[in-house]
Amino acid sequence: MRAKISNDLKGAMKAGEKQRVATLRLINAAIQSAEIEAKKDLDDAGILAVMTKMVKQRRDSIEQYTNGGRPDLAETEQAEIAIIEAYLPKQMDESEVAAAVQSAIQEAGAASAKDMGKVMGVLKAKYAGKMDFQKASAAVKAALG
Repeated sequence: MRAKISNDLKGAMKAGEKQRVATLRLINAAIQSAEIEAKKDLDDAGILAVMTKMVKQRRDSIEQYTNGGRPDLAETEQAEIAIIEAYLPKQMDESEVAAAVQSAIQEAGAASAKDMGKVMGVLKAKYAGKMDFQKASAAVKAALG
């Protein structure tokens, strides 16, 4: 994953794609920061987690910029999201999330809302980078509630 990002960065620099270069540099910086914090090299799952967090941060920024009347900054953030998401696995749709939640509930033997942590643990282990866990959490709550 890291090699692909580095190669794409070199290609974007040669092609003069300023937005792509800036975003790929941000990705590299975030990965390095996470590695320093963890005091070890990240595997692909760790890199996916960093990039998923970056997308979430940008979505929050878009909301704030839109509410603040700054559509120009919101567009920049949206362009960064598009570049970052190109490296993430395809996200699951709502029906796939619902099926995964039901499967995880059965696998964890969950019976009530108290078991939500077990179910989320199963989901995070199986579907890291493929699922929006905020939406999954709401689905688990609804299923167990």
